[in-house]
Amino acid sequence: MEPNVLLESLIDEAGMSRAGLAGHVNRAGRARGLSLRYEHTAVSRWLKGQRPRGQVPDLICEVLGGRLDRPVALDDIGMGVLGGGSGSGYGTESAPHSASLSGFVERATALWRSDEQQRPHLATVPAVTGTTAVMPVWEWENPPEDTDVSRPGPGRVSAADIETLRSARDHYEQMYRKAGGIATRPRIVRFLNAEAAPLLRGGYSDELGRRLHRATAALVAMAGICAYDSDAHGLAQRYFHQALRLAKSSGDRALGGYVIALLVTQSLFLGDHRRSIAFAEAALRAAGDHITPALAADLHAMQAKAYAQLGDAASARACIRRAEAQAGRIHTGREPDETGYVQPGLVDVQVAEALLSLGDLPAAREHAASAVRAPAHDRGRVHRLAMLSHIELLQGEPDRAAGTAAEMAERARGMESQRLRDRLRQVRRELAESGCADAVQTAGLIDGALRVPL
Repeated sequence: MEPNVLLESLIDEAGMSRAGLAGHVNRAGRARGLSLRYEHTAVSRWLKGQRPRGQVPDLICEVLGGRLDRPVALDDIGMGVLGGGSGSGYGTESAPHSASLSGFVERATALWRSDEQQRPHLATVPAVTGTTAVMPVWEWENPPEDTDVSRPGPGRVSAADIETLRSARDHYEQMYRKAGGIATRPRIVRFLNAEAAPLLRGGYSDELGRRLHRATAALVAMAGICAYDSDAHGLAQRYFHQALRLAKSSGDRALGGYVIALLVTQSLFLGDHRRSIAFAEAALRAAGDHITPALAADLHAMQAKAYAQLGDAASARACIRRAEAQAGRIHTGREPDETGYVQPGLVDVQVAEALLSLGDLPAAREHAASAVRAPAHDRGRVHRLAMLSHIELLQGEPDRAAGTAAEMAERARGMESQRLRDRLRQVRRELAESGCADAVQTAGLIDGALRVPL
């Protein structure tokens, strides 16, 4: 069972205790001729993912809806068909239209509230697998489309509001690159709750609504990146799925392809290489002519890494060729803000990793060195230096690897990132095992960086 963050969020919003909800459900049941004797322990089980039997889920909706003075559906409390009964914070939205889109917004914002309140289970909830993991991508790729996303609501959303969301995404992306996801995520989530959620519930035309959904999707994707960087993989996946749903309602196919690239990155990290390949293919296929060279290059490069891990050298090298061809077509001024991460050298370091898996050390080193020579922000440079240091050690050059690793440790100062921590620990372990004096000294330098808790 998976924790029901939707129900927990609505209970909090209603200002009720667990015992209070149980008592209200019992009284609502008596009005229907039911004899119920629920206590706070039953509500605790519901919050852990258990679904009560019979009419009780409807009674919970009735009680919470009365307290909140608005309709509350089964999906809103994580006990409906769309929510899968899991309270996961995103629905499958099998028939996108204004009603289901409104329901999705309520479920999405419930997750944001729970994250801002730092619910401890959110950080440890596992990533879903199987059909549940694939369905949001399938639904993004296939009809039906959202024909009208306009919404009557209190207040009117303006173009200036949307520009504020876009500026916020750029701001938090820069913060993430400099300080890491652990430090940045709480700020993004606070902004989503304070600024984005009221706008989504506001009034807007179809045209303005699509722009609003696009800007919000980009922010939600950044929240997912920060959760991924914090090792909260289940939460990151939920943010990515939300961003994908918003990308669909925005009508921006390229943005959806970008979000799927984030899911590919996560699948690679979690070791699901076949899913990585399938997701990348879906993004390339469904985005079609809307996909930009930068995003296509990244998707092909990640496919190369996945094929290399599976031992399929021919497919890996074919993807490397496609990635390099697309990288040569990148024009920075023609790329959307979201693909700015595909900087010079990124494809090189991805290709180096694929070649390393194929056992081609000389070619891997050539690409890794090229990646380090290219300009990059500090976060990207740390990963590139870690790769080069690793290859230098494999080629029997511990002194050179120590120098590369020392620069890596210096660049990582001030960043709070579990992903960077993992790279630092890996390089430190490899340096210590080499026995070289310079390598041991650099390992000590990395120890100093790792002493400070995240």
